[in-house]
Amino acid sequence: MQITGKLYKVFQTQKIKDTFQKREFVLEIADNPQYPQYVVFEFTQDNCSLLDGYQEGEQVDIQFNLRGREWRNPQGEIKFFNTLGAWKISRLGNTPSQTIAPGSWAEQAPTTGGGAVPFETNDDNGDLPF
Repeated sequence: MQITGKLYKVFQTQKIKDTFQKREFVLEIADNPQYPQYVVFEFTQDNCSLLDGYQEGEQVDIQFNLRGREWRNPQGEIKFFNTLGAWKISRLGNTPSQTIAPGSWAEQAPTTGGGAVPFETNDDNGDLPF
């Protein structure tokens, strides 16, 4: 599954057991800006570090799995839990890798009909210069 929203809150990694860790974050989903939804997701194990470098307030795209489980408490009552297990995060909007500054080489370079910048070399055998 996939969803887009704003990173509202990012928490520190929690070590649950010696062999398990998780890192939760809250995504603000504003399909209806009058009533935004605040949804908790989590990364687990080595994926906890995927949130490093992200700041609260950034627009992101999250890919995740919906998981659920049944649990019986000590009194014998059955409870159900859902988890939104994120496995990928990517930035949206004006990031350096997605935006080309006006006057940059890409804006000025001639293109072929397919939109590719032609490669030119000064040597006679057509080898790449590296």
